Amino acid sequence: MDVPSGFRQRKSKSSSQKRRPKGQKGKPQLFEDTSMQQPPPPQGYGAPPGAGYGNYGYNVNNSYRAPSREMGQGYDQSGYGNPAMQFPGQQFINDPMMTNMAMQYGSSLADQGKDYVNKNLEKYVATSKLKYYFAVDTSYVGKKLGLLCFPFSHSDWSIKFNQDEPVAPRYEVNAPDLYIPVMAFVTYVLVAGIVMGTQNRFTPEQLGTQASTALVWLIMELVVLLFTFYVMNINTDLKYLDILAFCGYKFLGMIVSLLAGLLFQSTGYYVVLLWFSLCIAFFLIKSLRVQILPHSEGDGFSKGSKRSLYLILCISLIQPLMMWWLTSHIMFVRK
Repeated sequence: MDVPSGFRQRKSKSSSQKRRPKGQKGKPQLFEDTSMQQPPPPQGYGAPPGAGYGNYGYNVNNSYRAPSREMGQGYDQSGYGNPAMQFPGQQFINDPMMTNMAMQYGSSLADQGKDYVNKNLEKYVATSKLKYYFAVDTSYVGKKLGLLCFPFSHSDWSIKFNQDEPVAPRYEVNAPDLYIPVMAFVTYVLVAGIVMGTQNRFTPEQLGTQASTALVWLIMELVVLLFTFYVMNINTDLKYLDILAFCGYKFLGMIVSLLAGLLFQSTGYYVVLLWFSLCIAFFLIKSLRVQILPHSEGDGFSKGSKRSLYLILCISLIQPLMMWWLTSHIMFVRK
């Protein structure tokens, strides 16, 4: 049987031998080189370096290879990071001794800053003496409210304790306090909101407006009185917190006037406002005469008695005007 010549030539060669490249001399290879036949390593983590990948994690097919997670390559055995590759300063944070030192240093800085603020604040606000103005009890509050509403029956207006230091009001009903003015101020803002709510013109912003307006007028009143004391050279035992307390007592009459106007319309408002205007004026005249004293000279004559009297009358008459100014626009709609 005839066999094609081409078939015989292919069969005559050994299958275990490979064809040598052109121009290469030497013995034929006895074993196949399978290094080029291996499939490329899988993409993702764990790819060994140099397995067909470049320096930036891309192989010849431009497929991405994640960084190696071997030791010394920025990862530990768990794969979360080598301590040698952590951010600078982390070893100090992990050190308990350094952490304690940093906390102690920060605590000392905070204490120094607190002491500095307290020393400078003490120059302008007597924080150590401020607590005396809020040292009240239920008995004092009841007596002082009765004194503000009906001052005509009170006879003794003197303060029996040392006037150089603030007196706790719970021991002396004639001593000024800041508890009643502060509570009356807050209540005034709330009552103003109720009155405007009954008139269908309440908005949340109105509460802030009323509070800021009353506070600004109170501060202006305090500044004007202090400036007047300085310009007129009046010797007085009054402190600025005392003046703030006396000026703040008018909010009690403003609250009752608004409530009376809410119940009895304009008639009730004006009647109550007139009564509390007389009460606050009489109360201030009697109280301020004790503390705005005309100091006597060596010859027995008093100094500044007329100026002190005029100032007392001025302060007492301004309070009813302020009461009307801060309540009339709430009670009546201005066109």
